[in-house]
Amino acid sequence: MTSKGRVLTTLNGKIPDRVPLAEFTVDFDTTEKIIGHETYFRAKAKSQIAFWEGRHNEVAESWLKDHIELHEKLELDIVTFPMATWEIPLETDETPPKKINDNTWEDKYGRIFKYSPITADITCVIDPVMEEKAFTREEFEQEPEAREPDKRSWQIVDTVIQRFKNEKFICCPDGGEIGIVMLGGMERGLMELVQNPEVVKVATQLMVKQQNLSDETFIHPDADGVLWGADFGYKGGSFISPKMFEEFFLKANKTRVKNLKEKYGLKVLKHCCGNISSLLDFFIRIGYDAYQSIQATAGMDICKLKKSYGDKITLWGGVSLEHLISGTPEQVRDDVQRAMNCAKPGGRFILGTSHSVAVGSNYDNYMAMLDEYHKWCQY
Repeated sequence: MTSKGRVLTTLNGKIPDRVPLAEFTVDFDTTEKIIGHETYFRAKAKSQIAFWEGRHNEVAESWLKDHIELHEKLELDIVTFPMATWEIPLETDETPPKKINDNTWEDKYGRIFKYSPITADITCVIDPVMEEKAFTREEFEQEPEAREPDKRSWQIVDTVIQRFKNEKFICCPDGGEIGIVMLGGMERGLMELVQNPEVVKVATQLMVKQQNLSDETFIHPDADGVLWGADFGYKGGSFISPKMFEEFFLKANKTRVKNLKEKYGLKVLKHCCGNISSLLDFFIRIGYDAYQSIQATAGMDICKLKKSYGDKITLWGGVSLEHLISGTPEQVRDDVQRAMNCAKPGGRFILGTSHSVAVGSNYDNYMAMLDEYHKWCQY
């Protein structure tokens, strides 16, 4: 059975030859150990600095070649395209941000960007432009405009897919995910939900139309599914209440899933960190085919989920990222065994790491995970 057939069989609720193995993504430090050389693939800060310095082609070449090399050397059943793997920003004449110190940059608009050594990412921490912006109904009461991928970005996607389309299950880029609409970012977005609910509703309606339209240019004809990555919660619970989610975003997310399934015949797989137990019934109603991440440290226990939801949705996870980063090989092996014992029976299970093989993961721990997987994977 091919990887593609194995995953499709699992998502359709049938028993494959073995449990599929997959990750949301594998970050650069582990990737470099697997492929044996430096890479821009999932090196978010390194790639961002290269873009600021105008080295777009250098990053694009690495993302394409190293994506293929990683999947040729690593036995994963699903190919994904998360951030820092395919989408090259357009080159502009705009002056790049100025470096203030070793980990801080400021652009001409006064936005401050900082490097995080924990995630090896550069994020905007101060945005005076967005802070001063007032969201109104009028800006969202317009006709939708479709987005189109940059030709260089599409070349990466197409080349990778052409290489693996007959072997592996492909999750391609798409028009976008509604998730929980946060106008102006997390903190500002939560305030907008309370203070300007009607604006959020109008903005959500426009986003649905725009994303459905953009699917036409982003969906690859050889894709099998999409993998959405917006989080709905944190360690202590969901960002918003189930009642608010149902009122604002349930219909919009259902509409997006329906468009992808009925128009393109795709599976929809959902990455979601945090404790989102109060929203899981909505996952079923929305129509997600798989739930990926299953963060044990946030109280999301894969064995309990298997009993409650294992016949309704494929569960993808089982190995604690925290154990992968700071645990022992024995702890990682125990995670694999426990997940296989409780989630493997009856199918609808994909083994992987909670969240991803993130920055800081211990390479020996990950190799122990793969070794233990092969001892338990067969049906």
